[in-house]
Amino acid sequence: MKNKLTVLLGVLMISLGTAISARVSAQEPTAAPVAQIPADTRIPRNSKVYIAPMDGFETYLAAAFRKKEVPLTITTEPEYADFVISGTHEKKNAGWAKTIFLGDARSSASASIQVVNMRTKVVVFADSSHRRSANRGERSTAEKLAKYLKKKIEDDEKNHK
Repeated sequence: MKNKLTVLLGVLMISLGTAISARVSAQEPTAAPVAQIPADTRIPRNSKVYIAPMDGFETYLAAAFRKKEVPLTITTEPEYADFVISGTHEKKNAGWAKTIFLGDARSSASASIQVVNMRTKVVVFADSSHRRSANRGERSTAEKLAKYLKKKIEDDEKNHK
């Protein structure tokens, strides 16, 4: 009797183990897949970009691209562009208190841009700059943004090889 009970218990445990392992293998894996950086976040050298109107700041940005030698080709029509650059900017003149009490009549400027891949609609670059007490506020803000965009393009080339 004791032998029959042991055999029956063994068979039951084997059956239960088989059922559990079948159920576990049928479930989805619980570990999340490792995310890879998609290739469409790169900005290739000499890509065509369209700079959207930003209340005049687009001219500062285009001039900064030339000065900082950003390797992009600027187009005047968005349908011909690989990427579109859009953003905002704000310039504040120094107030009377700052001018009188601190003797600083320089204005402050801030801007932010984002670069969107027109094919995939992915934001591939975004940055902002704030310059307090800048002599050439909008100009220096645009040059800072151009400098870091150029760095991103160069880093993309280096990491892609």
